[in-house]
Amino acid sequence: MDISDLKEILRILEAQDITEFELEQDGVKLRVCRNSVGPAPAAGAALVHLPPAVAASPSTVPAVEAGPPPAELVANGTLVKSPIVGTFYRAADPNSAPFVSVGDRVKVGQVLCIIEAMKLMNEIEAEVAGEIAKVHPENGQPVQYGDPLFTVRPD
Repeated sequence: MDISDLKEILRILEAQDITEFELEQDGVKLRVCRNSVGPAPAAGAALVHLPPAVAASPSTVPAVEAGPPPAELVANGTLVKSPIVGTFYRAADPNSAPFVSVGDRVKVGQVLCIIEAMKLMNEIEAEVAGEIAKVHPENGQPVQYGDPLFTVRPD
């Protein structure tokens, strides 16, 4: 992978308004996360991991991570939003019970669901304690950054 490949990938991501992308090829790992609303943040964690020969190139463009979206207060509770793009799963595997269901009480830090992104399982935890009022996506449904996952009525 050379600089022209990186520039082309970044151009396509911007043109398609893709907010998160990960690629691993020949020992090179590239992850790009960006804020989809407004200008890119000025500060953030560099997430480009390249072999020493490529990393030493002065024209390497670092990516900026936007971070998870904040929980949003809504009329009937707090909206827990997806921090990443991926596939929403309510349980650890198809034969397991869901992590949470409507009416369940949750604590801060309790696992609510899993979002699979690039074959990695990412546990999404409760940001507020309360009662699950609504599960927004269906099991196995694709979700985008910022999509509503759960509505939690705070304690």
